[in-house]
Amino acid sequence: MTARLIPAACDATGRREQPLRITVNGEPLDGIAGQSIAGVLLAAGRPSWRTGPSGAQRGLFCGIGACFDCLVTINGDRDVRACLRRAHDGDTVHTQRRDGAHHSGDQDASTVPRDSDSPDGSVL
Repeated sequence: MTARLIPAACDATGRREQPLRITVNGEPLDGIAGQSIAGVLLAAGRPSWRTGPSGAQRGLFCGIGACFDCLVTINGDRDVRACLRRAHDGDTVHTQRRDGAHHSGDQDASTVPRDSDSPDGSVL
């Protein structure tokens, strides 16, 4: 494995940066195909998007789906882990509070739906 960047024209796998746009609590955010919802949120400068039981802000903690700190609602599907769900162009994300309600539009919150990449549509 090399630490050097490979120019797109020389990439044998054919990877290309494909832009996408998701909406988080009514605000459009830009990302790149292949990023997780959490990756798009972090790249947009949003380190937290959920409120825990104590009222503390929560966001990405483990990044591998073992915890539930990054839960969001995506396209109406509640309690989706933002670290596991790939972002798709046009996704509508709503952030959540501990009581299950959505945050108001001006706060960081993300909703993540079932992973459409998994065979049965379930969250991995």
